[in-house]
Amino acid sequence: MERWSLIGIVLSVSLTVRWAVSLNPYSGAGKPPMFGDYEAQRHWQEITFNLPIHQWYFNTSSNNLKYWGLDYPPLTAYHSLICAYVAKSINPEWIALHTSRGFESLGHKIFMRATVFVADLAVYIPAILCYIHHCEGPERKKISSMLCALLYPGLILIDHGHFQYNSVSLGLALWGLLGLLFDRVLFGSVAFCLALNYKQMELYHALPFFCYLLGNCLKKGLKGEGLIRLIKIALVVLISFAFCWLPFLTSLQQSLQVLQRLFPIDRGLFEDKVGNVWCSLSVLLKVKKVLAPATQVWLSFAATLLTLLPSCIKLTINPSLKGFKLALVNCSLSFFLFSFQVHEKSILLAALPVLLLLHEIPFMATWFLLVSTFSMLPLLLKDGLLLPYTVTSLAFLLITTTFLSAFEKVSLEDLQLEQFSQGVRRCIPHFIIPPCLAKLAFLLSVIAMVVLSLISATQDPPPQLPDLFPVLVSLFSCIHFLIFLLYFNILHLSEPIYKKPQQKVI
Repeated sequence: MERWSLIGIVLSVSLTVRWAVSLNPYSGAGKPPMFGDYEAQRHWQEITFNLPIHQWYFNTSSNNLKYWGLDYPPLTAYHSLICAYVAKSINPEWIALHTSRGFESLGHKIFMRATVFVADLAVYIPAILCYIHHCEGPERKKISSMLCALLYPGLILIDHGHFQYNSVSLGLALWGLLGLLFDRVLFGSVAFCLALNYKQMELYHALPFFCYLLGNCLKKGLKGEGLIRLIKIALVVLISFAFCWLPFLTSLQQSLQVLQRLFPIDRGLFEDKVGNVWCSLSVLLKVKKVLAPATQVWLSFAATLLTLLPSCIKLTINPSLKGFKLALVNCSLSFFLFSFQVHEKSILLAALPVLLLLHEIPFMATWFLLVSTFSMLPLLLKDGLLLPYTVTSLAFLLITTTFLSAFEKVSLEDLQLEQFSQGVRRCIPHFIIPPCLAKLAFLLSVIAMVVLSLISATQDPPPQLPDLFPVLVSLFSCIHFLIFLLYFNILHLSEPIYKKPQQKVI
């Protein structure tokens, strides 16, 4: 009884925080002519409801693609259509073709906020609760992990503040992981296919899913049970994609147009200031000016592939569930740091698997999750979300250090670096990582984030350097993400290779 009472309290707190954040401004509020992501989502409801399906991704007199043209996969469009039907029943003016552009009212804001709230409650939150419920450890630690995971500020600020539906794609990806956890690989495959068909950025997680499933099939033998399982998975994936894409498979032109909208290569290597390598490197070397666009594409492809390959190979050889979670972190971080046309919000794709490791390595996970939220600071300031950013970040730091003792878990065992340090000592006998060094680095990092946040929010940059503060934020974040990439790769590559399949525990 006490357990369910505590879960009820955790849910109440997390939902209250979400709704409190939603009372703040949203992306593009009162900023014509394009407004922001809030208007993009509203406009997609307008388009999907009023136009035939074969026009959703095409430029027409009724669908100007330069005005927030639909650029997400079909499942997002279907979700927009469902929301549009609800909007039509409340107030048809919200989705009236052409005349509803830039529509802003308190009633509409409550409706739009409610759609994010319901999506979060229906898809993402149950997946988090289900995952942590099946983690090993004392009941109190599980409850604490639930509270910390559900109060991760990055996702709350972007979905319920800035305005997006990342909780749907991330939640579906997590249901995919749960399918693998319970050895329900077909269910897991369907769930991840739905995630990929909701947001194409789920490609960040695609290779770990593929390598884990392939590795398991190889272990069972490709001449027997393994081959049968592989065929079943392939069929389920094909059927899932066919089901989502069916209306757009009527002609080659339709399919190619959707793909072109999903992967706009012509937009360049990067746009806004993002905490990845290419944006940070441009401070010293203007990559976009020095290299031809085609060269930029191939360079980003090669760098991404090379950095994620070690983790993918290890996962294929040793398809353990722990390795799968680490590979999700490594691959998504590699994509964020090195791939083409990255948005600052894409760091949420790396944050999800780190959240799944919060109860195992609370110190490093807390540090990463704080930096990932900080990396989106310029976007949050643009949306007027300084107060919720400050409150949710401080609250997250407080609860992780209080309930998970994150600041105390800094020994080699806690950081899971014992295996690595033993290997290094063979070459460097006196090699040691003092716990006080990790604590000091964390404190200095937090202090730097606080200082940069204060300066960005209160000071005007020099006229000759108008992007100084966003650049400093992106540089700071990029350096941290590179260190985290190295750390999580060390964890995965030093994981022992087991001869027997891993039991269904996490």
